[in-house]
Amino acid sequence: MKRRLFLGDIQGCREELESLLEELRFDPAQDELHPVGDFVNRGPDSAGVLRVCRAAGAGGVLGNHDVHALRTARGLRRPGRRDTLEALLQAADREELLSWLSARPLLRAWDDVLLVHAGLSPAWRDPVATLRDLDPLVESEALAFAVSARYCDARGARPAQDWPPPPPPFEPWFTFWPPHPRESRIAVFGHWARRGLVQAPRLRGLDTGCVWGGRLTAWIAEEDRLVSVPARRAWAEPD
Repeated sequence: MKRRLFLGDIQGCREELESLLEELRFDPAQDELHPVGDFVNRGPDSAGVLRVCRAAGAGGVLGNHDVHALRTARGLRRPGRRDTLEALLQAADREELLSWLSARPLLRAWDDVLLVHAGLSPAWRDPVATLRDLDPLVESEALAFAVSARYCDARGARPAQDWPPPPPPFEPWFTFWPPHPRESRIAVFGHWARRGLVQAPRLRGLDTGCVWGGRLTAWIAEEDRLVSVPARRAWAEPD
């Protein structure tokens, strides 16, 4: 049985990604690699990250920065002031890399794990069915929750903003996980560097702020073990 290696937000930090794969002794014949989304942006080498992940046969899911990059590449969104996507968007292999990225789903499911970038709404009785056919180029409430949510209420409604932390009835979305007693899977997610590492019986939050100068973290599911490497430097200021 292959090891499943779930990686926190990479965000263009190619050197840290390569260091973590070395630390994990990653072997594509023995391991599956599943980044939690935000492969790109804010860090120095988004194209390099996509090349490494593509060569490694990585799976993973889309994050909000990935969706932003895909929409920017198609002229559906203006580049952001803090984006570092220029080299990716001007790369000779741009279309191959973007095609590979766009093929990542919003959710991956196993018998014991659900992988999503940001969050799972308590309103979703079947997250797999809810997210299966969504187009990352098309805005929708469910897509926005999957790639951007941090707080919500018990019905899945989100606050207008999530910093500073909103008042009740809003709570971290994972306060409501699992949404019903029959749900036994572990939710693996990223997107929340301010929150940092989250470990609970059915939760693994893996965004440890590599692009902010923190660490890049992996969770080995079959060993229930965390492995991380330090950032080479802070590549971006906190949002």
